[in-house]
Amino acid sequence: MLIGELARRTGVNPKTIRYYEEAGVLPPAARSPSRYRQYGDADVERLEFIRNARALGVTLDEIKEVLAFRDRGVAPCPYVLRLLDAKVKEMQGRIRGLRMLAEDLRRLQRAAVKIPTKELAARARFCHILENKQLLKTAGAERH
Repeated sequence: MLIGELARRTGVNPKTIRYYEEAGVLPPAARSPSRYRQYGDADVERLEFIRNARALGVTLDEIKEVLAFRDRGVAPCPYVLRLLDAKVKEMQGRIRGLRMLAEDLRRLQRAAVKIPTKELAARARFCHILENKQLLKTAGAERH
C-alpha cells in the first residue's frame, strides 16, 4: 500500500509517517520502481503501536527502546511498566504544579478586583494586574 492508504488505515498523517521513518521508529519503506514508498500489514501494526504509545505520552526515544527490546527478542513489558510508573509520577507532579498555579491565579483575581483600576491602569505600561509586583507577590506568582 502507498503512504496515503497507510495514513488512512492508521489515522496518522503522511508527514508524520515520513518523520517516524526518519526518526527510526518506523523502518524505511520499500520503494516501487517509480520510487513510491510501499508499506505492508507489519507497518500498519507498528504504526498503530507507535500512535497508541504517543497518545499515552511515550516519547519517540522511549518507543525506540521498547522496539529495541522486541527486536532483541526480549519482552519489553518490564521496561514499559517502569516507564509507565515514571510517567504517572511525572503527571502527578505536573498536576500538583498546575493546582498551585490555579490557586495563585485565584488569589491574583481576588486581589486584583479590590484595587482601583483607573489610576493604576493609567500608569501601567501594559496591564497593572500583571505589572504590580506587590500584587503578584501576594498571589504567589513570583514562584513561577
